[in-house]
Amino acid sequence: MARTTFHVIDITEILAHWYAGRSQYDVAASLGVDRKTIRRYVEAAIAVGFVPGRAPPMSQQDWAPRVEQWFPHLTDTRLRQVTWPEFAKRHDYIVEMLRAGVTKATIHQRLRDEHAVTGSLASFKRYVTANLAEDAVREKATVLRADPEPGLEGQIVYGLLGSWTDPRTGRSQRIWAFVMVLSHSRHMFVRPVISMDQASWTTSRARFDTETTWKFRFRRQLETARRADS
Repeated sequence: MARTTFHVIDITEILAHWYAGRSQYDVAASLGVDRKTIRRYVEAAIAVGFVPGRAPPMSQQDWAPRVEQWFPHLTDTRLRQVTWPEFAKRHDYIVEMLRAGVTKATIHQRLRDEHAVTGSLASFKRYVTANLAEDAVREKATVLRADPEPGLEGQIVYGLLGSWTDPRTGRSQRIWAFVMVLSHSRHMFVRPVISMDQASWTTSRARFDTETTWKFRFRRQLETARRADS
């Protein structure tokens, strides 16, 4: 049975995002609030001379007294999420996915692709936090697993190192790091590359095999020599 309770978004959060220079469209998309609702509260600020993007910045605390002044009929400075009913209709599906270990980002993507849900990822995460707290915490839990046997597993990632000016062409070139870590020994291999295509990956992997084999062979020889000396 889907829950019918919905979390709320602070109106002051809407105004803080808008005044920081974000468009009404972007604010609506990121907070999961209808654009007409965004416009309703933003127009009150525009009417008294506020222009987005100007200094100094204003926090939600700065906006709170103004919201109370402009909208005295509100019992508090919050309004209901309008996209959460979409998530609530698929509450059981979301619970099933979370308990299967699927990440919130993947669940949200499946809801959009397979169920035509339009709510933003940020709105979906707030829904999960408010209505599925236990499952949300379970997703964050890290289960310690035994280290794999030596030579069985290595993990590869790329990371941006920065920019470098090619002295031959004078052009700025992004430099990436090919990083491979052996899961058992935690031995790390890093090789700067200028592309992340298959050819670069294969070359880096081959270089890793060559250098790592030499290093471990040297270590074994050094350990053998030390034991002989002792």
